[in-house]
Amino acid sequence: MSAEPILEPVMTQVDPIDLLSAFEEASPMPIRPEYVEGTAMVPPQANDDHNHGAGELFYQFRSAGIDLVGFGNGYRAAHGDGRTMALVIPDFYVRRRRPTELDESYCKANKGWYPIDMLALVGEVTSTNHETDTGPKFRTYAAAGVPVYVLVDRHSGTAHCHTDPVLPGDDPTEAYYATDTKVSLGEPLPLPAPYPALDTTPFLTD
Repeated sequence: MSAEPILEPVMTQVDPIDLLSAFEEASPMPIRPEYVEGTAMVPPQANDDHNHGAGELFYQFRSAGIDLVGFGNGYRAAHGDGRTMALVIPDFYVRRRRPTELDESYCKANKGWYPIDMLALVGEVTSTNHETDTGPKFRTYAAAGVPVYVLVDRHSGTAHCHTDPVLPGDDPTEAYYATDTKVSLGEPLPLPAPYPALDTTPFLTD
């Protein structure tokens, strides 16, 4: 897979869910396409350092008794009129609940995408496409009202706990998190209760 993300603007009359399904069916290899701010994207394949670090964070949540931490599921955010706003697959997340029958019905109706209001926390670890996690995904998670966005920015050597999402109007591209708790990689990253402070040393490189 390419070291850079593949980006494709989406025509407004095309349901992004159908477009991503077409991408997956046409690809000769497994892919994880997402849709953010009007663009379908195929993220580059994550390297071992990325996956090792994300796995370490997942383990820290589980060790702290956060049983609803997970990874791998896709989530859909919608505009006020019901149109798809975003389709995202976070590197890790903490759910508010296990999927209910209603959540499963929503997932089936939306071809495998759960409602994003299931999420209490999302986490991303940057790869070569660090601008996606620090820009479009940052705004998208805020617009969707996800309370906590944990971002490990390997490009800048920092880790962030973004809280207090703000959507000042109807435009999701103007959304942001009002609070940014920032540390250098190697330092513990404080998170709001009931979450543990995260050890970021797994992301230090020799």
